[in-house]
Amino acid sequence: MENEEAGKIPVKAFFLCTSVDLKSLQAENSRYVIPPTSRSSNSIALRFCDSILQNGGMVEGNASCHRYMVVFQYGSAVLFNVEDHEVDFYLQAVRRHCSGLLPEMRKDDYAIKEKPFLAKDMQGGPDYIVLKNLDTDSIRIISSVLGQSIALDYFVSQVDGMVEEFAEINRGMEKTGTFTMNRKKLFQLVGKANSNLADVILKVGLFERSEIAWRDAKYAQILDYLREEYEVTQRFGNLDFKLKFVEHNIHFLQEVLQNRKSDLLEWCIIVLLGIENVISVCEIVRDSIGTSI
Repeated sequence: MENEEAGKIPVKAFFLCTSVDLKSLQAENSRYVIPPTSRSSNSIALRFCDSILQNGGMVEGNASCHRYMVVFQYGSAVLFNVEDHEVDFYLQAVRRHCSGLLPEMRKDDYAIKEKPFLAKDMQGGPDYIVLKNLDTDSIRIISSVLGQSIALDYFVSQVDGMVEEFAEINRGMEKTGTFTMNRKKLFQLVGKANSNLADVILKVGLFERSEIAWRDAKYAQILDYLREEYEVTQRFGNLDFKLKFVEHNIHFLQEVLQNRKSDLLEWCIIVLLGIENVISVCEIVRDSIGTSI
């Protein structure tokens, strides 16, 4: 067991917020920024040389040990070779540029093993991946999948909350034959469902092909392996199915509210016609009384 754990580089993925200002983060940490190797603009990668935390500051030392942090615009941060007691220091650097901070941060753990004499470019293992060499492009590829995966967990939990809310409404309708949700609340749920789907597809970029993987087959192999390992496509399929359930319920409740509005208008027309008839009768009676006098 000790041999299995030896030589592993810990990887920690976090989902902190719904948006990160990458420009200000890059400006504040310009000395650590790794120049991009693709045109993608939704992340930045930082490299810290033998980072030692002293008096709340970072001191560079021996370059033989590196820490890496890849931060994504949609709110994920992935740390490489960072110990548990150092995590908060690095994440604080990200939080200063976050908006929409989550009340409870999400976390996932992974690991990498380097084997220079590995026969293949990569090899999978339980909760880790074996690489010939961990370079910055493989760090970006691994980060992209882990960052998307931890973000997908958050969006799934949001949709699960909506599914449960509609399930509760349906249970109430089964018992009482009606529901009490107002139009504003329903529209809020519509907006939430649409924004969640848009964030997953557009901001997280779940189906965007990596330019790094496109250029080199070994990175494509890493990407495909990790996406399969984390069941990214299947999990999105489950998310899409749940959103379709939410969408179906929204359409149904919108129709009910529209029917209620139509019924109300019909009753208003009936009442107005009734008032008009009463007025007409009163005028006829008054005219008849005036004539008889």
